[in-house]
Amino acid sequence: MADKLRFSLVSPERELFSGDVDQVDVPGTEGDLGIFPNHSPLMAAIRTGAVTVYTDGEQTQYLVQGGFADVTLDGLTILAERASLMENIERDVIEAEIQTVEMSLGGLDGEAALNAQQNLDGLKQIASRL
Repeated sequence: MADKLRFSLVSPERELFSGDVDQVDVPGTEGDLGIFPNHSPLMAAIRTGAVTVYTDGEQTQYLVQGGFADVTLDGLTILAERASLMENIERDVIEAEIQTVEMSLGGLDGEAALNAQQNLDGLKQIASRL
């Protein structure tokens, strides 16, 4: 299927998605990525945010937190530290996580502070969609 992209979304707990899709939008740490069939190979770190999967005119979103996106000639695999189907996310859980990250920011610096801030920004963006 040259006009479809083979996509898998995997977390430590389970595989959340595996199938052929039209496009996947990925929140990369260096910027958002739009992955289409026949995309050039690459590997990118991902930040907290929404992975949007486009298939036959429909969209499905997943919340991901950390991990890597690996594009090969065979397709795209996302290995996420945490991932959930967006429709299963509860606003109060996200808000509690936002408070936890905000409290931890003061004691961090360097790369740890940058990672925590990206996580916080992603969580706030997700909370605004719920």
